[in-house]
Amino acid sequence: MSHADTDPAASPADSPAATLARWLDDEQRVRATLGPPGVARPAQIAHLSGMEWFAAISRGELPSVPIGATMDFLPIEFEPGRFVFQGRPDLRHANPMGTIHGGWIATLLDSCVACAVHTMLPAGRAYTTAELKISYVRALTPQVERVRAEGRVIHAGRQAGFAEGRLFGPDGRLYAHATTTCIVLSTRAAEG
Repeated sequence: MSHADTDPAASPADSPAATLARWLDDEQRVRATLGPPGVARPAQIAHLSGMEWFAAISRGELPSVPIGATMDFLPIEFEPGRFVFQGRPDLRHANPMGTIHGGWIATLLDSCVACAVHTMLPAGRAYTTAELKISYVRALTPQVERVRAEGRVIHAGRQAGFAEGRLFGPDGRLYAHATTTCIVLSTRAAEG
């Protein structure tokens, strides 16, 4: 397996089983604090930066991400310019051939790259995805118990943000990668 096909955050000493156990512990910790899924009211978030918004979600003070509940993924960690979601691929997400549907993979990658851009936004700013490109590297099956989608900002400007993302399993295998361009706008423009 080449270096480009592995999780850059995994230590060479970590076995896939040890990594999966750590990921499941992380998932349990996050689930214990997330609130029910929903959409925050504009008055709840107007004064929050992207980082403050995600911190409030992670503490259960704002609703968790509805699409995550629908598609069985949740935010695991974030910092300025970086966002990680963890998902559980299962038969509900399979295509007729029994592999995980590309749309499920694209949704996780779209979420991690867009949220990575969002972590860089000050209060009063929002974003919308202008472009998303997904490259599928190998088939993902329900036998892979968990995957992580990690998004990293390439550039965050006043009018646009650019990020890249990787979807990988506990063994470090890369399943897909993505790039995005997000348009940054004022929250007033986003509401209109």
